[in-house]
Amino acid sequence: MESLYLLVPLSIIIVFFSLWIFFRMSDSGQFDDMEGPALRILQDDDT
Repeated sequence: MESLYLLVPLSIIIVFFSLWIFFRMSDSGQFDDMEGPALRILQDDDT
């Protein structure tokens, strides 16, 4: 039972930290172009 006093706040901190990282990457433009690199491999530019 005593371990829950440590694990619950620690897990809440980890969740908020991971959400902060995700939103920071989202604001910086990390996820802007999701289709470009996938379609670039299909183009034949060997000329």
